[in-house]
Amino acid sequence: MNFIALRQKPEIKDQAADWFHSKWGVPKEAYLECMNAYLSGETELGWYLCLDGEKIVGGLGVIENDFHDRKDLSPNICAVYTDEDYRCQGIAGKLLNLAVDDLKSKGITPAYLVTDHTSFYERYGWEFYCMAQGDGEPEPTRLYIHR
Repeated sequence: MNFIALRQKPEIKDQAADWFHSKWGVPKEAYLECMNAYLSGETELGWYLCLDGEKIVGGLGVIENDFHDRKDLSPNICAVYTDEDYRCQGIAGKLLNLAVDDLKSKGITPAYLVTDHTSFYERYGWEFYCMAQGDGEPEPTRLYIHR
């Protein structure tokens, strides 16, 4: 397994955007817009991938806001996903640590994320922070912080 920031392998940008789109249903163009801003240096909020050979098997991104009402809590880890056949191998944890460490190296801290999971993110140093209202969601969701 190889863990990378997209800047290390920008030629797979389209493959990465397709992969994230297939997992979350967000338009590919939205991913490409964020990835292009990152690759051009317009932002330091990046995209991180786990590769098995040339195949993307896990990934996550960092964006300003992950579609919730707490616009003051930024940046947000988003789109955390590991392919089913690759779960329970620590891939998501390594991606989370890679992203947080990269952000900290650029002076960007803390980071936030929203999730319905309980106990998963705590393993990787995340703490429950507050509830946030997701855009168009009927119930609030958990928002975590990594300091």
